[in-house]
Amino acid sequence: MTSPMKFRSEVMFMIMAIFVLLANMSTCRAKLSSKYYKRSCPNGANAIRKSITQAISRERRMAASLVRLHFHDCFVQGCDASVLLDEDATPTSERNAKQNKDSLRGFEVVDAAKAEVEKICPGVVSCADILALAARDSSVVVGGPSWKVKLGRRDSTTANITLAESDLPLFSSTLDELIANFDKKGLNQRDLVALSGSHTIGKAQCLTFRGRIYSNDSSIIDASFARALQRTCPNNNDVGSTNLASLDLVTPNTFDNFYFHDLIQKKGLLTSDQVLFNGGSTDRIVVKYTQNPSKFNSDFGKAMIKMGDIEPLLGKNGIIRRVCSSLN
Repeated sequence: MTSPMKFRSEVMFMIMAIFVLLANMSTCRAKLSSKYYKRSCPNGANAIRKSITQAISRERRMAASLVRLHFHDCFVQGCDASVLLDEDATPTSERNAKQNKDSLRGFEVVDAAKAEVEKICPGVVSCADILALAARDSSVVVGGPSWKVKLGRRDSTTANITLAESDLPLFSSTLDELIANFDKKGLNQRDLVALSGSHTIGKAQCLTFRGRIYSNDSSIIDASFARALQRTCPNNNDVGSTNLASLDLVTPNTFDNFYFHDLIQKKGLLTSDQVLFNGGSTDRIVVKYTQNPSKFNSDFGKAMIKMGDIEPLLGKNGIIRRVCSSLN
């Protein structure tokens, strides 16, 4: 005969198990959707687009910075806005990772876009989703492709500088290292080349390409290209390290396929650029994109959607931050 106390305990245990099961089922059912905010914040995307467009009109380079910010977010803990958390929010801020420190930009632009959305839909739109929309809007503003952004991500409560330094590519990465980085995130070689094509806009600091332009190896870099860059990037680690050079020589402020033409001419700015066309398995993709800019645009959009699917926080996981750089 079961005692009343034991029976009540068993019932309570079953009720708790049912609640856990229902919570897990809710999380499993949750998924990203381009219509996620259709009812909860129908004007949110327009407010974000307006804010991002204004920021890029003030500084054209910001488009590249915002695309890069989304990339550096998704490659660490998934697309969860962990990269936006500053040192006051967490001592493991990813902003201090060697791939990010003193080079990652656009935090204030994302904060401004978030503030605009909070005015109309407080506590609804995540910072992770704002990053995804900002990347798409940035591409469009500078003449690049558009794509349907899937939404519904939530924001993390943690950041991971150790993971950032192990999983984000380096400017000195070899092709094999890049392929491994991307494969770890479920992205293939075509995704790698397409996403690298975002370097058709933006700039890089001298310290990231100094070693390449003073290599004196004409088999990996065009000699005249190297000499031109040496004028703004001295062969001295104590001088000019933050001087900037465009990643795309021809049209540095327009999203197009000239970046790939640069690679074929051995004029890739970073080592991690040039390895995409250096006798390896990605050469054919680079050539294809020089011949067919529409194919590049299409593949870039698909790769951005695919990247945006990396380990998002869904359902009841994570939070919606009120300010993107801090925790609620």
